[in-house]
Amino acid sequence: MEPKLFDAPVLLAISKELQEKKQTIAISESVTSGLLQFAISNMENAEKFYHGGITAYNIGQKFKHLNVEPLHAMAVNCVSQKIADQMALNVANLFNSDWGVGITGYASASTESGNKLFAYYSISFRQSIQVSGSINAASEPPSAVQLYYTTEVLKKLKEEILKSSNG
Repeated sequence: MEPKLFDAPVLLAISKELQEKKQTIAISESVTSGLLQFAISNMENAEKFYHGGITAYNIGQKFKHLNVEPLHAMAVNCVSQKIADQMALNVANLFNSDWGVGITGYASASTESGNKLFAYYSISFRQSIQVSGSINAASEPPSAVQLYYTTEVLKKLKEEILKSSNG
């Protein structure tokens, strides 16, 4: 029996719409540590629309691979809406994809986060940010927080893909 980590109807809708519209997607993440890539890669016929992804935790890697602005990244510990936007836009460019998703944040409380759990996400389509925002999480174990962030971003992604035009 396969474990059920993600909302199957959400995954199915994303897969179906991307295939019907012949659109592609790439993922960049830090706080979710690969969970978004895992979810997308396990969708039906993922090879037809999923171009790939990158998990980058630190400023150096986010700068090198995702072209985040380093001075801003250092000032905010790589966690801001601007960073998430840059991650979404640049991963789509890196993988030559229609859609790009970026997420950065905190899955465990720290002094840098003001002891709060939150993430910033961004979803781009053809080099234009479609939706972005923040997600606040309750105090849970980090893996539960990561799964919560992933679930919320997948729901937002589904909404945006359903709104997009064909081709």
